[in-house]
Amino acid sequence: QLQFVESGGALVQPGASLRLSCAASRFTLDHFTIGWFRQAPGKEREGVSSIDTRDGKTYYTDSVKGRFTISGDIAKNTVYLQMNRLKPEDTGVYYCAVTMAVATMDQVLYDYWGQGTQVTVSS
Repeated sequence: QLQFVESGGALVQPGASLRLSCAASRFTLDHFTIGWFRQAPGKEREGVSSIDTRDGKTYYTDSVKGRFTISGDIAKNTVYLQMNRLKPEDTGVYYCAVTMAVATMDQVLYDYWGQGTQVTVSS
């Protein structure tokens, strides 16, 4: 079974930065699309960003463009989500997940999910 460990979530003030990590075990992250998703209280889970490690293509949902950056370190078998200028609406549980599909944010296509890490943006 593929496994992830997400980390980096915290309680921060608006305008702060965080870097989330998604470390994979029992498989290597190359040849997959890795996605970050989030779920705010009372809301459906939504796609935030993804990276296709086969060609480096990235995707960002409109609300995080220009503030978040996704990257992968294959040597460390880890994908990162750098989050800058955080807003209260970024609050939620952030999950990473993996799919063989090419550059997609369709959650149905993601096969394996981490347990999530909590991000809270509040003054």
